[in-house]
Amino acid sequence: KINLDLSDGDRLGIIGHNGAGKSTMLRILSGAFYPSEGNVKIQGKVNSLIDISLGIDPELSGIQNVYLRLLVLGEKYSNIKKYINDIVVFSDLGNFMNLPVRTYSTGMLMRLLFSISMVLSSDILIMDEWLSVGDSQFKGKVESKLNEMVDNCKVFVIASHDEGLIRKLCNRVLWLEHGEIKMLDSPDNVFDSLNVNK
Repeated sequence: KINLDLSDGDRLGIIGHNGAGKSTMLRILSGAFYPSEGNVKIQGKVNSLIDISLGIDPELSGIQNVYLRLLVLGEKYSNIKKYINDIVVFSDLGNFMNLPVRTYSTGMLMRLLFSISMVLSSDILIMDEWLSVGDSQFKGKVESKLNEMVDNCKVFVIASHDEGLIRKLCNRVLWLEHGEIKMLDSPDNVFDSLNVNK
């Protein structure tokens, strides 16, 4: 059983071994899953960077997939046109945006997917591990944009095995074991307890 309250300014890192329930927790917080018991109350707009390939059709062009993906994310069709230029510029895909996505390399596809996800503002940002996308130059752009998104959201939640990343980004840590809370505290207190128990 999990009782958790998050409010403005919370930066929550979720840790635990594989199978502890981290990804399930993220999907419940993002609205993709419903809890089998109890309830979840979410106030604010959620941007989930968990399943960034959701709503992509390989036969459609990059531009068409921008529309498709943003519609899946709940954006109104009439609003999508205003995002196109930012996505094209950020992804640096140029004329490839008019080609079917099936012709893209994995790196190009990841550029497109991240560029779509980054245009949406959100109150709550949810991630399953820190995204690392594309070549070194593009990774720098992604890193900068992700940090900006974290700074601008009200609540940030990330699941990660990277202690250094969680210490850097988060002010609270939720340690899960077998779908239950083992500990919820500051990064220092949680990681001190975790390291003692190793």
